[in-house]
Amino acid sequence: HHDGMHYFPFVEHGKPSSTHGLLCINHEYTDDGLLHRDGMQDWSAEKVKKSKAAHGVSVIEVRRGSTGWQVVRPSRLARRITADTPCRISGPAHMHPAMTTATDRRGEFVLGTVNNCAMGVTPWGTYLTCEENFNAVFGSDDVGFRPTADQRRYGLSVRGAIGHAGPLYPWWKQDPRFDLAREPNEANRFGYIVE
Repeated sequence: HHDGMHYFPFVEHGKPSSTHGLLCINHEYTDDGLLHRDGMQDWSAEKVKKSKAAHGVSVIEVRRGSTGWQVVRPSRLARRITADTPCRISGPAHMHPAMTTATDRRGEFVLGTVNNCAMGVTPWGTYLTCEENFNAVFGSDDVGFRPTADQRRYGLSVRGAIGHAGPLYPWWKQDPRFDLAREPNEANRFGYIVE
């Protein structure tokens, strides 16, 4: 489920190419009921891993030839940014105490980007994607946990975002990073514009 895409042409012979460049595309959300062989039944670590890998952004080298557009493989420029890819935190959030976690005690790197919606291009030619509905991947099964006022303001709850069949992305059930009771600052690291 994509909704943001941009073509960055290579410069060939001093001009932007209309037949060779990089295609950036976001991966906003997954339908986990369709993504997994048995749908949302028996939520496992493998399902969380697959769901996280389906979020993020792809950078794909493409070329148009006589048979149409093709993905260039291999490509030294192609890359996949998922919910587990290290991303540097910058701006006022860099090293802010609210950005620190057990695995990043200085608040310098977040793992990944999620629920990437919309897109833009900077004046210097880089891709931007916006993290929306990031609260859907957080929750907790800790019966004593209650979200703080700030967490509630961001739509965070113990059960995560709820769809017709239950939690949309119950990642916290298998990945403690998304458990609000265990890592209360992890949710502070999402909901940004990612460059």
